[in-house]
Amino acid sequence: MKRIGHRYIDCETGNTIDTWFPKSNRRIERSCLAQKVGIIRSDFVEVELESYSSTPLSTEDAYLRLHLLSECEVRPNEINLEGIFGLLPNIAWTTAGPVFPSKVEELRELIVNEDYQLGVPSIDKFPRMTDYVVPQGVRIADADRVRLGAHLSPGTTVMHEGFVNFNAGTLGESMIEGRVTPGVIVGKNSDVGAGASIMGTLSGGGKQVNSIGERSLLGANAGIGISLGDECIVEAGLYVTAGTKVKAPDGSVVSARELSGESGLLFRRNSQTGAVEAIPTDSSRWGGLNSNLHSND
Repeated sequence: MKRIGHRYIDCETGNTIDTWFPKSNRRIERSCLAQKVGIIRSDFVEVELESYSSTPLSTEDAYLRLHLLSECEVRPNEINLEGIFGLLPNIAWTTAGPVFPSKVEELRELIVNEDYQLGVPSIDKFPRMTDYVVPQGVRIADADRVRLGAHLSPGTTVMHEGFVNFNAGTLGESMIEGRVTPGVIVGKNSDVGAGASIMGTLSGGGKQVNSIGERSLLGANAGIGISLGDECIVEAGLYVTAGTKVKAPDGSVVSARELSGESGLLFRRNSQTGAVEAIPTDSSRWGGLNSNLHSND
C-alpha cells in the first residue's frame, strides 16, 4: 500500500510535526498561519506500508497507520503500533496550525498583526481524529474526545462525555457515553454508559485485550477489566476487575477472569450481602439501543 501525505515540518529542526493522508490519495495541500509566518513548512511525502504486522519506522508511518484505523480500513489490534509513542512528537495543536510547544510564544508574536486570537486546544502526541478523518454515519458530540486512530463504525454515536482512544472503537451501531481505551472493541448494538470505563492495553502496562460483544450494556459509572460476551449487562456503578470474586450462575465463587468473554450474563452487586453475582440474562432486560439515535446519515 502506498499513500500520499501532506507533511508539516518544523523549520528550525527539520523534524516532522504531522502528516495528513487524504483518503482520495491525491496531493491536497493544507495551509495555516504557522506556515505563513515561517515557523513550519510543508511538502508531500509518499509512504509505503508493506505489511500491517511490520513495526512502524517513522512519524509519517505512524500517522498512516492511525489514518487507516480511523478510516475503518483495519480494525483495532489488526495493525502493529509498537513503539508509536516514541515516533509521535508532542505537539501544541494551535488554531493557527500545529507547532512544537516551544514555538507557541514565537507564533503568538509573529501573528500579532493578523488580528487573530490564538487558541491552544491541546498539547499532546495525538491530534483530534476529525481534523484528519471524518467518518461517515457517525455522530461525535465533542470532537476533542476522539483521538486520531479511533475506529468508529457507521451508526456510532459518541456523546459529550464519551471518549475513544487510538486503536479502539466500535464495530457497528453503538452508544459511547464512557471511556473506550486502547485495544478495546465494542460490538454492534452495545452501549457504554455515562462515566463507564473499560481497561485497555495501556492501563498499568497491561497486555490483556478486553472487548464488549453485541447487544451488551455497561451501566453508568461501571467498569470492566474483563471482556463481555454478547447480551451481557454490568449494573450501574459496579467495577468488575479480573480478580473480582463473583458468584457464578452454578453457585460457585470464581474470579471474574474465569467468566471473561461469556455471553448472557448480568453482573450485579447483591444489595443485601454486597456480594458480586453473575446471573443469566439477555438484552431484553435493558431494551437495547434506540435505533432512531443511530441513524446518523
